Amino acid sequence: MRRLFKAVLAGALALGLASPVVAQDKVVKMGTLSWEDLTPITGITKKVLEDKSYTVEVTEFSEWGIAYAALAKGDVQILASQTDYVAQDYWQRNKSRLEKISPVSHGLYQAIAVPNYVTIDSVEQLNENAEKFGGKIVGIEPGSGLMRDAADAVSEYGLQLQLVEGSTAAMTAALKSAIDRQEWIAVTLWEPSWMMQKFDVKFLADPKGVFPPPQGYYWIGQKGFSEANPEAREIIASVYVPLAVITAINGAVSDGQSMDQAIADWTAANADLIGRWSNIKSY
Repeated sequence: MRRLFKAVLAGALALGLASPVVAQDKVVKMGTLSWEDLTPITGITKKVLEDKSYTVEVTEFSEWGIAYAALAKGDVQILASQTDYVAQDYWQRNKSRLEKISPVSHGLYQAIAVPNYVTIDSVEQLNENAEKFGGKIVGIEPGSGLMRDAADAVSEYGLQLQLVEGSTAAMTAALKSAIDRQEWIAVTLWEPSWMMQKFDVKFLADPKGVFPPPQGYYWIGQKGFSEANPEAREIIASVYVPLAVITAINGAVSDGQSMDQAIADWTAANADLIGRWSNIKSY
């Protein structure tokens, strides 16, 4: 009887009838950071994988160090990151246990910005106007690549303004309040961001080149992910999300939609494009 059971089970496996095993194999553990440039990339890639019958488990992290540690340990399998500059230190520290899967977007730029009515155009002019800025630059979450670069700028330019750590929400509220009152304010800001569309702001010139040039986004994975998951790797590599799409999705969120709904609306409106992405070879 036992031999008969083993024979039946082996036949089922050969015919692909043991669906629970297949379902377990088609799970992707995806990491993300809850930032407005990475969330749309994560959501769109998740949708494309799900359309190919994958189950995608998403884990959010608060900063790069935790995210890279989780990826290197295998708590998550893939993560979208800017490995060239924003997360270069973490990539260098962990790259022996990681791999690059594919580029997924390009053009991130981060620096110090001011409203357009502010009559300076360069970081070098901040000190002579420090009092007008309340002696501070309003920052975002500590641990972000932008805050690290802003701290380097404070040091490199000898700025006498305090770089204030906080949150994206607090920085956004401070920027809106200052613009409503036509007050001077300096903030750490990035493109793509709905704020660059909604608020009339400009980046300050960086003649010393402290802030990195426009950066690329890559899907990275735990070493061996692509070899072990060739179909998932090809699906992930088929996805490319331009900055304009990231900005549009976040604009919808700023107008009151949930991120999930904004991503669902975009994917529904671009079903033909997603179908073209998904036209890959079978495994």
